[in-house]
Amino acid sequence: MSGPMTDEQAPGLVDGADGAGGTVSGGSGDHAPTGPPASTTPEPGPAGSPAPSFPSVASAAGEPWRWGRVDDDGTVYVRTADGERAVGSWQAGDAQEGLAHFALRFDDLRTEVDLLVRRLTTGRGDARAALRSATSLRERLADAAVVGDVVGLAARLDAVVAAAERAEEAERAARAGARDDAVARKEALIAEAESLAEETTRWKHAGDRFSAMIEEWKAVKGIDRKTDDALWKRFSRARETFARRRGAHFAELDRARSAAKARKEELVVEAESLTDSTDWGPTAGRYKELMAEWKAAGRTSKDADDALWARFRGAQDTFFSRRSEAFSARDAEFEGNARAKEELLAEAARIDVSDVDAARAALRDVQERWDAIGKVPRERVRELSARLKEVEDRVRAAVDRRWQATDPETEARVAQFRARVEGFEAQAAKAHAAGDTRRAREAERQAAQWREWLAAAEQAAR
Repeated sequence: MSGPMTDEQAPGLVDGADGAGGTVSGGSGDHAPTGPPASTTPEPGPAGSPAPSFPSVASAAGEPWRWGRVDDDGTVYVRTADGERAVGSWQAGDAQEGLAHFALRFDDLRTEVDLLVRRLTTGRGDARAALRSATSLRERLADAAVVGDVVGLAARLDAVVAAAERAEEAERAARAGARDDAVARKEALIAEAESLAEETTRWKHAGDRFSAMIEEWKAVKGIDRKTDDALWKRFSRARETFARRRGAHFAELDRARSAAKARKEELVVEAESLTDSTDWGPTAGRYKELMAEWKAAGRTSKDADDALWARFRGAQDTFFSRRSEAFSARDAEFEGNARAKEELLAEAARIDVSDVDAARAALRDVQERWDAIGKVPRERVRELSARLKEVEDRVRAAVDRRWQATDPETEARVAQFRARVEGFEAQAAKAHAAGDTRRAREAERQAAQWREWLAAAEQAAR
């Protein structure tokens, strides 16, 4: 028994054996019960669109004689708008049975059309498939071996074809809109990908974003293959550009890290070679320079950098610990020297300068012992040197006084000044005696001037 057509089956009619036990020409096999008559009220269509209207078609099973007849020779006819058309031959029984058989076949077609109507009015089916099915049914209805309201069914099919065409157009427009939206979304992803590929230096973030964009890309559907391939090529180029830039960046980073590692290894070797130096000042200065060069060398991998830094820092610590120990010992020595010089200064302060020669000999002895003692703490150098200088100045002043007192030139100068004073005093007395007051005052003025110079010369000679 052939049943009603489902949404997935294409409509069709076949000739075969009659289930009533007779043989028919143009008949089909046994048939499933026909469906109810088509509703005269339009079924609801897809939301947002007006419901299509389809002419109703009555079932042929109840009154098949209305739509056809069986001739005396068994020929079965169906009535059409153009007159009667032979649809088969019935030889197995009476005319009513023959008409009922072909009416059932009509109702099978009617059921198939009803399925198409339901598919269109509910909006659940593929409008393009519905159009193909309706067009095929409409074309084959003209030769179908059925008895029923073929005129009404043809009109219903015409309405189905028209509705399917409208639905297909709506679907096409919807697909086009969805395609445009999908293309826009992928173009937005391309624009973002191209921006990241050309500009970003946040490599981890950008790599994660590219992975997320791949998943977003896969989720966007509804684009024809040709367009989608072209879009994918652009997106892939952006990914490749990003991959090249990222690869170049990390390759350069690796090169820079290798160079930094090599340079820092050189610095470590030099730093370790200086640990035994006792040239404290220049070596400390060189360590300072090495530190600046270390910072300028750049970074290598964390593990390598940490290991090299530990060696570099260890070399520095070794040297500066030795220097600190040496400076501590030196400071202790210098403190002892300072105490010795204080004792020597106390002795120098007791030098008697009244005996110039003895004072000079004592000072020379103090100076020699001073130099032999050695260095003192830096903060005490000025103080102790100033105190020694006071002793040296005191002895030197005594020497200068004795020299001035015994200098022949000084004695001659004093005698000369005294003679000039006496000469001008004699001139003044003589002028007074002669009553020459003016000459007397001039001679007295000259005598007073030379008297001052005489006093200064005598003071210097003491």
